[in-house]
Amino acid sequence: MEEVISMLDTLPFDITFVDKDDVVKYFSQGKDRVFPRTKTIIGRNVSNCHPPASVHIVEKIVEDFKSGKKDQEDFWINMGGKYILIRYYAVRNDKKEYLGVLEVTQDIKPIQEITGEKRLVSE
Repeated sequence: MEEVISMLDTLPFDITFVDKDDVVKYFSQGKDRVFPRTKTIIGRNVSNCHPPASVHIVEKIVEDFKSGKKDQEDFWINMGGKYILIRYYAVRNDKKEYLGVLEVTQDIKPIQEITGEKRLVSE
C-alpha cells in the first residue's frame, strides 16, 4: 500500500476519487497540488467540497456519469499564472457498473511550452 500511495503522490497531476455514493474516498498528496485538500474531506459528500457557485456543475457531471450518458468531462481555466486542466472520468468495472468519479487536475502550461524534440537524456 505504501508503494501505491507514494506512486500516486509522485504523479505530475492531482487525483481525487469519489465513490458511487458521492463520498470522497481518496486524494493524492503531491508536492504541487493545484487545489489544496485536507484530510477532513475524506468521508464527506462531494457536493460539500466545492464552492457553491460550482456545486450544480459537479452534481450534473456525477448524474451524467451515473446514468451512463457520459464517461468524461473536461474543463480548463487560467489561475494565478497557471493553465489548469481539470478532467473528470467515470470509473466503471468490467461489467460497466458505475463505481465513482476520478478527478485529474494538472497545470498544463509547462506542457504547452514544449517545442522541438528531446529524444535522449542530456547532461
